[in-house]
Amino acid sequence: MRLFLIRHGETVDNVAGLYAGIRDSPLTTHGVLQACRLATHFASPASAIGPVTHIFSSDLQRAVNTAQAIVDAQVERATEKEDPDRPKLQLVQVVELRERDFRSAEGKRFGTPHPDAETHDEMRARATAFIQAHLGPLLDSILTGDKCKISNSVLVVAHGLILNSLLRSLWARYAPEDMTRLANVNSSSGSVAGRSEFLASWSNTGYLEINVDAIPSSEDTEKSAVRLTVVRANALDHLQGLKRTRGGIGSAKFDTKQKTMESFFKPAAKKRRVD
Repeated sequence: MRLFLIRHGETVDNVAGLYAGIRDSPLTTHGVLQACRLATHFASPASAIGPVTHIFSSDLQRAVNTAQAIVDAQVERATEKEDPDRPKLQLVQVVELRERDFRSAEGKRFGTPHPDAETHDEMRARATAFIQAHLGPLLDSILTGDKCKISNSVLVVAHGLILNSLLRSLWARYAPEDMTRLANVNSSSGSVAGRSEFLASWSNTGYLEINVDAIPSSEDTEKSAVRLTVVRANALDHLQGLKRTRGGIGSAKFDTKQKTMESFFKPAAKKRRVD
């Protein structure tokens, strides 16, 4: 099984340099382009990520819209392959996956003191609750040896700080003795240096890929166990060549009333010439 921890696309507050934890900042036009690039990447046969069977997201619109783009691309791919037996992919929104609540600093400039912000312990408690209710049962199913489940991919779309809490909670559950090695691996892949609370960093629509498999039982262990291995951190291959739309449009809030997301990315149909 493969697990992907994904950050949402660029938002209006990202561009403005404002704290946006539970503040529901929308995607910019550039952020929508990033999300569609990511969705196309995951739906491409070249990505070889295996069937996406579950996708979870924060219930904040920047994560929901990024995740929905992935769902739509996966559904379109399944339709093109004419696979009626493939389970219908549904987006599950989870409040525990919201970003850190900066409380009095919400909507204020980066660097504003926020002594009353949600603590790391509080965030890890939310991450642990998500694992227990949703992610844990899926990862533990790898121990059954079901080949279908082994080839599956599970996606989580959320925010940089809560994804760090989730990553730390996953290793605390499945490989607490491996935490130091994980930090070293991610340090060479772009982690937040010198800050022990953060194991990795996520750019907009960057993703961390984890391989999930089973460690067979042995003389030292009475039963099999789940093993997690980080394959890639902050992967951004899907954004190669993407340029921001000029004239301030790229950094502005995406206008959903003017065009649908789907029509926004499709080229205009050419008019037939009538002589």
